[in-house]
Amino acid sequence: MRPATLARLAPLALAAALIGCSETSRLQNGADVGPDPTLVEPVRTMLPTVKVAKAVGWPEGERPVAAPGLEVQAFATGLDHPRWLQVLPNGDVLVAETNAPERPEKARGGLKNWFMKLTMKKAGAGVPSADRVTLLRDADGDGRAETRVPFLENLHSPFGMALVGDRFFVANTDAVMEYPYRGGETRITGAGRRLAELPAGPRNHHWTKSLIASLDGRTLYATVGSNSNVAENGLDEERGRAAIWAIDVADGAMRLYASGLRNPNGMAWEPATGLLWVVVNERDELGSDLVPDYLTSVREGGFYGWPFRWWGDRVETRVPAPPTLPETVRPDYALGAHVAALGLAAARGSTVTTPLGGATDGMFVGEHGSWNRRPPSGYKVVFVPFVGGRPSGKPVDVLTGFLDPEGQARGRPVGVAVDRRGALLVADDVGNTVWRVVPAARAQPPQR
Repeated sequence: MRPATLARLAPLALAAALIGCSETSRLQNGADVGPDPTLVEPVRTMLPTVKVAKAVGWPEGERPVAAPGLEVQAFATGLDHPRWLQVLPNGDVLVAETNAPERPEKARGGLKNWFMKLTMKKAGAGVPSADRVTLLRDADGDGRAETRVPFLENLHSPFGMALVGDRFFVANTDAVMEYPYRGGETRITGAGRRLAELPAGPRNHHWTKSLIASLDGRTLYATVGSNSNVAENGLDEERGRAAIWAIDVADGAMRLYASGLRNPNGMAWEPATGLLWVVVNERDELGSDLVPDYLTSVREGGFYGWPFRWWGDRVETRVPAPPTLPETVRPDYALGAHVAALGLAAARGSTVTTPLGGATDGMFVGEHGSWNRRPPSGYKVVFVPFVGGRPSGKPVDVLTGFLDPEGQARGRPVGVAVDRRGALLVADDVGNTVWRVVPAARAQPPQR
């Protein structure tokens, strides 16, 4: 779009944004969370409700607020947009320093896309991708990484990672890559190969591809988000997207594992049942209270509604449905509208859960935070307790304080992981930090 055109359209965009900004939440706090969330009637505005937390970073000496009984410190600082984490068997921590790939000019057009680009830039998502996986090592056990080295470079918007035996896998935005790996090495030098292609292309609306290996190591599962909000670019643009794919580790053969998941991100194995769970970002532009992002178990062959249905049987009026649809699976657990749930880690084995109410099983969720809700939601890490392999009770805040008193974002949590000693690690892509959460009594390293 030419500068002169933008100059003419900018006042219109501002006016539409102000209209969208007048809409606000009508629910009591927490009503849109849990297995049976309150679902209000949709609200439509000219542009989505816009309430952007300007990314400002952490002032010197400041950090997130840990729940009572917990403490947090920086495991590593000065990173370049850290988004995702992987803990290796020897305790080394891998962090994907990454962002969206550059789009060709033809894929950037339109007033709405221009407006959204400005919004995401203000929220801290406008930086170039470092295209790197970095290794962090805490050899002396003091809770801070004294070693930081590039583990893999020259990638293409990397995100999810997995290790299976002596093979390391990373999900670029367009393919799953495979590399040889030797335990303890700090840099991969062997040539990689493209194990499987993933849907991408010039538009590539949801670019992040998460990755997890099956418990037997034979299969990788990769998430692929939709190419739009509600298929407004046409269903041809959505082929292979809004889905979880199963990939054979031996030969890269792919099969569709689950579909109708608008933007699935973090995945984790629930230890009591062995079921795969995922967090999903639901659709926008239906108001501050819709639609709840969610945490759900994944049924093989299951269809979760997008774009034609939401929260089970609710009809999406913006998209004509085909004459027949598969049975729609209702999600297990709502996390709240627009919280932008990205990170997910099973909590069993973590030392962090005891101060959070005593539950030993559950899931940690990194909620990146809303840009389109009044008041803002997310911007925290929560723990969802499980009993018998199912969510039980309300989420418990683990880390908060990512928004300052003026509503600016000092940080935004993304990936979460449990390290080899049971601490919780959190990647913060605005604060450019990996945080480490431990019980308060164990926050200081032992005397040597």
